[in-house]
Amino acid sequence: MNEKNVRSIPELFGSMVFSQAQMRQRLPERVYDAWQQCLIQGTSLDRSIADEIAAAMKDWAIEKGATHYTHWFQPMTGFTAEKHDSFIAPNVPGTILMELSGKELSQGEADASSFPSGGLRATFEARGYTAWDPTSYAFIKDQTLYIPTIFCSYGGETLDKKTPLLRSMKQLDTQAVRILRLFGNTTVQHVTAQVGPEQEYFLIDKSMYRRREDLMLCGRTLFGAKPPKGQELDDHYYGAIKPRVAAFMHELDQELWQVGVLAKTEHNEVAPAQHEIAPVYSDANSACDHNQLTMEFLKKVADRHDLVCLLHEKPFAGVNGSGKHDNWSLATDTGENLLKPGRTPSQNAQFLLFLAAFIKGVDEYQEMLRCCVSYPGNDHRLGGNEAPPAIVSIFLGDELTAILRSIIDGTAYVDITKKKLEIGVDTLPELPQDTTDRNRTSPLAFTGNKFEFRMLGSSQSIASPNVVLNTIMADELKQFADRLERAESFHQALQELLRDTFRDHQRIIFDGNGYDDDWVQEAKRRGLSNLRDTVDCMPAYIDEKNVALFSRFGILTPEEMHARYEIHLENYCKVTAIEAATLRDMTLRGILPAVTRYTGDLAKGVVRKRQAEMATPCRVENYLVAQLDALSGDLLDACQAMSRALEAAPAADAGIDAARYYRDQVASRLEEMRSIIDRMEPLVGADYWPYPTYADILFSV
Repeated sequence: MNEKNVRSIPELFGSMVFSQAQMRQRLPERVYDAWQQCLIQGTSLDRSIADEIAAAMKDWAIEKGATHYTHWFQPMTGFTAEKHDSFIAPNVPGTILMELSGKELSQGEADASSFPSGGLRATFEARGYTAWDPTSYAFIKDQTLYIPTIFCSYGGETLDKKTPLLRSMKQLDTQAVRILRLFGNTTVQHVTAQVGPEQEYFLIDKSMYRRREDLMLCGRTLFGAKPPKGQELDDHYYGAIKPRVAAFMHELDQELWQVGVLAKTEHNEVAPAQHEIAPVYSDANSACDHNQLTMEFLKKVADRHDLVCLLHEKPFAGVNGSGKHDNWSLATDTGENLLKPGRTPSQNAQFLLFLAAFIKGVDEYQEMLRCCVSYPGNDHRLGGNEAPPAIVSIFLGDELTAILRSIIDGTAYVDITKKKLEIGVDTLPELPQDTTDRNRTSPLAFTGNKFEFRMLGSSQSIASPNVVLNTIMADELKQFADRLERAESFHQALQELLRDTFRDHQRIIFDGNGYDDDWVQEAKRRGLSNLRDTVDCMPAYIDEKNVALFSRFGILTPEEMHARYEIHLENYCKVTAIEAATLRDMTLRGILPAVTRYTGDLAKGVVRKRQAEMATPCRVENYLVAQLDALSGDLLDACQAMSRALEAAPAADAGIDAARYYRDQVASRLEEMRSIIDRMEPLVGADYWPYPTYADILFSV
């Protein structure tokens, strides 16, 4: 990159964001200060202040070419939603004004009837409200001013993913500051959850995509024989990026930088046609907004390059699926990372306290963490030898695990320099970073100054997993603060708390191979949960303990928790039904006619040879016809069984019993049909097979 382009990137970055710098420049000082106080104190803006901010935001947007504005929100679909309004307002006859009022900025109304609500309101109760989130900057995309908002019903029930995230961040902030005060830190005013999501995805040729109905309707292939070459040679991982993909990545960076997304790292992933993009850390709220934008731009930019971006967790069987590693840490407003081991005894004691809270929280709420990453797409990925197992555990590494063992046993610890130290508040050892290898099989791995939550699927919003992490951490920190604030001796109470916590919750720490079958038995012996799939997970979502946790902190009410539970179950049923109907149609309209045509031509060839009195046994034709005829019959039987299962299926909104039916009676038949089709495909002539093969799709870009 030449010097001119290097200089242009800072100019490009955030150029389409109504950022803090823009607000400082365009707003009167009193208005800017009022906005700042609103953020700090969590209060609402005065109407006159909102009017001035709206006017400045509108003027800036129009200068940038915007003609419309929209309240941009994140409903329970997991995607984003928007309704566009132009800035025009009538003036004297025949003329218009360009306006955006404080009321229009602060609150909007959207039809909520068609968004998932889990029974919180009836279909005819259509009114929903959006409200500006002033902690997330507005931006311009496609000549429209996007205003990030929350989304709630007419009765005030939460209908989105952003609201619980904001609430969880506030509760975590409050409890973390309490802990810091106990360590004598009076400087820090706020603690913020920091997140850096690594996004994996596949890129395939658009022409291949359009010839696969399953990819278009389901986001994944429902059949496909294993190609001669997959990822066995490890030649794609970190390999040279192909020119077509490099051009896509370059344009993607430009688009993301303009809207303030800190796109940083990009590379080829393990599977053919698989790639990854990762940003620099930001606060959890911004990270969630930016990841939604990243997923949107991945698809939009790919389309411009005649490519299709697949975000499904398992678009192809037999090669690695796609996840989203959620790197989570805690940062103070003074720049300190609370999950970074310090160089002084007091810093180490503080770090160990936050570490203890995290370990305790994960152990006590392991089922809830499993729930927040459970949905049909991720069911195909978790538990395979490519992603973390379905059993939740924490990896700390040899050094940190040894320190915890010393605290539990009350013994001396010998560090890597062989210096013997007694464990105590004033004599804790320096805790080095990166003293052990990473464990890619761990669901929650400590990687030096953060925890990497690796169970997320590539297509999901990162909001819910971070709501859970924030809330369980807030709960444990509150318990710790309550205990330490009552103690006569802080130092003694802290030592006892660390020892008790690490001792009582050490079962959740596992540094071994999560792919090993022995771990399943070991986890069972430890009493850890092993919830295989979404249907197994969902009852835990409304477990009394979990409902109490979120309602206690005002994150979600019991009614809102039950609504989300119902939404997850209904989504599972609907996704499974769509996949089943798609495979049935592709079988009856594409695969079976193609196989029939092929075997018919083979039979005709045998007849022609015999009519020509050729002295040949026609072994090839007879073998293929016999094999395909048997498989075709099996496939027809399986397809008809699938149709009967769909006809007898309960309503998708019939709760856990419906979900169990779809898993046991429908999803199982999907796998049965796939097995038959994958055996048929290699036997059918290439000119006859009606759909692109895995080799065609994975190696076409």
